[in-house]
Amino acid sequence: MKAEFTAIIEPAPEGGYWAICPEVAGANGQGETVAEAKNNLREAIELILEDRRQDILRGLPEDAIQEKILIG
Repeated sequence: MKAEFTAIIEPAPEGGYWAICPEVAGANGQGETVAEAKNNLREAIELILEDRRQDILRGLPEDAIQEKILIG
């Protein structure tokens, strides 16, 4: 899945950087560099969205229709 999210990155008081994504509650990352913080945030977003998807699909009846939709 491809999507675009916002990364808000700030210097951490103890050194390095921390990052959050306002579109995905609970998604955050940190790293010694901006690139590392962004990569960790990307991984967190992927894990959260996949977990949410699996959680929702577990309860679907067999006759439920599943289709992809394009946003934007």
